[in-house]
Amino acid sequence: MDSPRFKAVADRALLIEFASVISDAANQAVITLDQAISVAEIEGVGEVIPALVNVLVTFDPLITDHARVECAIRALFPLRTSNNTQATRHELSVCYEAGFSPDLAAVASACDISTEAVINAHVSSEYHVAMYGFAPGYAYLSGVPEAIQIPRKPTAVRDVPARSVTIAGPQCLAMALTMPTGWSIIGVTPTYVMQDDAARPFLFDVGDTVVFKRIKAEELPADLRVGR
Repeated sequence: MDSPRFKAVADRALLIEFASVISDAANQAVITLDQAISVAEIEGVGEVIPALVNVLVTFDPLITDHARVECAIRALFPLRTSNNTQATRHELSVCYEAGFSPDLAAVASACDISTEAVINAHVSSEYHVAMYGFAPGYAYLSGVPEAIQIPRKPTAVRDVPARSVTIAGPQCLAMALTMPTGWSIIGVTPTYVMQDDAARPFLFDVGDTVVFKRIKAEELPADLRVGR
C-alpha cells in the first residue's frame, strides 16, 4: 500500500488517499483513519467521509485551513491498528429461489459452476461494509468470493426493486432503493438498509461486517411475495 497522499479540495476539504487500486488493506487504513480523526476532535473539522481508498475531511475555512488540518492529521500517523470494537455484525436473510434471483443462473453459467455452488459461495463469506456511495443507503460490501466474481452487465436494468441482493466483481450490495443497476441480481432480502430514523438513517456503519443466511420464499414477508 502506498504512503497516504494529501490533496486540497476546494477551500474547505482535504482528501487523504491511501492507494489508487481497491484493496482490503487500503480500505482498512481508511476506516482506521476515520476513527482516529473522530477521536482527535481536530479544531474546525466537520464531516469525515470514508470511501474505498480515501477519506474526505471537510472543515470550516473561517476556523482553519488546509495546512493546519493536514498537519493535525499527519500527527495521527502511524495509525494504530484498530480492532474496531464498535463494529456490529449483521445477519441478513436472503431468498435465492426462482422469481427472486433473475441473474443467478447466468452467474452460475459465467462461473462454470452450479446455482447451488453460487449460493453456497455467497453465504459462506463474511462481508465488510467498505463505504457508502452512489445513492442513499448504498452500502458497498467487500468480500465476494473469487469463484463468483463477475463483471457488471454492459447495460443497466431499469426498476430493480429495493432489497434485491446484487453482486459485481468483489462487491455485494443490498439495494436500498428501486433503481437501475448493472449488477447481477442473485436474491432478495427482507431487510431494509434504509431506516425510518433521522438519527440513524442507515442500518450499517462503515467497518461493520455482514453475513447472509439462506431462507425459503415462504419465510419472506407478504409484500415481497406478491406477484412472484
